[in-house]
Amino acid sequence: MKLVLGREDLAAAALAAAREAGAQPERIDIKPVHKASRGFVNASDVDLCELAIVTVLQAVAHGKPVLLLPLTTLGRHQHQTLVTLGRLSVADVEGHSVGVRAWSQTTGVWVRGFLTEQYGIDLRKADWTTYEGHHVEGAEDPSWVRRAPAGTKLPADFLEGRVDFGIMGNELPSDDRVRTAVDNAHQVAEQWSRDQGFIPVNHVVGISEAAAAQHAPAVLAAYEAMRSVLTAKEDGGPVPLHPVGFEALRGAFTKAAAYALEQDVLPRAVDYDELVERTCSALGVPPSRLGG
Repeated sequence: MKLVLGREDLAAAALAAAREAGAQPERIDIKPVHKASRGFVNASDVDLCELAIVTVLQAVAHGKPVLLLPLTTLGRHQHQTLVTLGRLSVADVEGHSVGVRAWSQTTGVWVRGFLTEQYGIDLRKADWTTYEGHHVEGAEDPSWVRRAPAGTKLPADFLEGRVDFGIMGNELPSDDRVRTAVDNAHQVAEQWSRDQGFIPVNHVVGISEAAAAQHAPAVLAAYEAMRSVLTAKEDGGPVPLHPVGFEALRGAFTKAAAYALEQDVLPRAVDYDELVERTCSALGVPPSRLGG
């Protein structure tokens, strides 16, 4: 049973629990963790894999054998990831160029959703550039999105002024000129989460259909072990940073699926209950076993 998890504490807990449940788990160390997604989604080359929430939705929409283990390994605010160097603000996105690593990158999906829902931006009136393809085979960028020339990178294009705005999380360059396009972005993000009742989830845990069939006891044991780690580390804030369980993740998944569909990230609507039902059926458990 092969596992890819970015966090050391979650990996240790999952390995120990799966071993105790009778499996022979092996951690595959891939950094950054998103580079494991393509092999997992398209070839099931590992059994349990940390995945971006939008990758899960795309995989389901494209008929890939991917199931959701409802654990949040990374949740964070996102409004601050839309950045600019000049005097532009979020109100100036229409008519200007915006770079994002990949059209299906979860951070980009969240930010574009905020742009349309909170700021009334028509996404098709901006000049979008992507730098990578999708993790899910069969997914393509919309016709109104341009791919950057091979070998170019978003941080360099942004710092050298070839794009006016960038959507960047971990890859944000350190430069005193960089500022958020949304004024008071962190406060705006915190208020958005309070209003919605959930944080914008980035990474969750996926399992393959084959793993559910062959290693169900170990998968469930790993879920319980990781759930204990995540719930023990919650800070007691108004909105959990690491929601666990199907019901706790419903809001984030439903909103992300709606955003992704309207942005042409998904070829069809994905209903959250489809994920719940497929996972529970494969593991042979009721939704309540996984926080449903």
